[in-house]
Amino acid sequence: MRTIMLVGVIIVGLVIGKLFIFSKPGTDGSGSTKKGGEGKGGKSAGGAPVPVNVFVVKNETIENQIFASGTVLPNEEVNLMAETSGRLVKLNIQEGAQITKGQLIAKINDRELQAQLQKVAYNQDLSKKIEARQKKLLNVEAINLEEYDVTSNNIRLLEAEKEVLEAQLEKTEIRAPFSGRIGLKYISEGAYLAPGTPIVTIVQSNPVKIDFTVPEKYSPNIRIGNTVKFSLDGDPATYNAKILAIDPKVDENLRTLRIRAVAQNPSNRFVPGMFVKILADLEANRAALMVPTEAIVPVLKGKKVFVVKNGKAQEVMVTTGLRTDKKIQVVEGLQPGDSLITSGIIAIKPNTAVKVN
Repeated sequence: MRTIMLVGVIIVGLVIGKLFIFSKPGTDGSGSTKKGGEGKGGKSAGGAPVPVNVFVVKNETIENQIFASGTVLPNEEVNLMAETSGRLVKLNIQEGAQITKGQLIAKINDRELQAQLQKVAYNQDLSKKIEARQKKLLNVEAINLEEYDVTSNNIRLLEAEKEVLEAQLEKTEIRAPFSGRIGLKYISEGAYLAPGTPIVTIVQSNPVKIDFTVPEKYSPNIRIGNTVKFSLDGDPATYNAKILAIDPKVDENLRTLRIRAVAQNPSNRFVPGMFVKILADLEANRAALMVPTEAIVPVLKGKKVFVVKNGKAQEVMVTTGLRTDKKIQVVEGLQPGDSLITSGIIAIKPNTAVKVN
């Protein structure tokens, strides 16, 4: 019995000693002492550098093309209207027909003006005869100079009155101001016209003008005399037009510049009012900085990228320009030779240590 108790005491003592060894401060279960400030595996608190892919920025040549929509306009167009009142006695037009410059289109009744003009002509003949007789009398001093001056002045007044009547007669004839095609008439022969009454429209469609707009940033690249290409809906062919004029100001609402080009139209293929698609080839940019689109990060104040400097990621704000299917032009912010980060951008912050793959 004493032997059993002694063995039990020895076993309890061994257990207590073992527990004391395990609970000793500064040691682990194997008896080795821990070192303060280090974690498991011996790595620093900052972590390993982030592996990234980079793109070395360099100058590239890009074709500068503008796609725009335009409208076909006639070279000349006028809406003929009556200048004086009266009954329309002649309408010398065929709708849709070609006319030449100076051709008579409409005639307003002018019988009253013709009668007044005849009356002035009779008075002129009489005044000239009186003036001739008074001149002879003035030479022999049979009349004074004042009487002769009144007669001479009367002749000049009649001449001025004749010019007024001829101008009024000219207004009774409406003639074509240029060669072109007659549109649809607004009135018929026999109608009474008042000043400003529309009669017919004349359109000159060879050549035709093409108006289109481009963003204001392309204004330095547009030149008068440059050639642009255009196409029509449903027509696979491509046609050429030459830039004729550039609007001297930018639309302040749309921030666009209006351009006018001219194209020959001998077969009347282009009808005024048509929609056209414009392709303008501008001067190629041979020193453009083109970078992958995935490297651009949109932010509240614009756009930014990350570049590698001294083994760390640095944030750079950039201004972009033209865009292709895979790349985008950087106008400001980068220089040739910069190492641009293109992968792992979500996990990167400024001054993050990186490792180039």
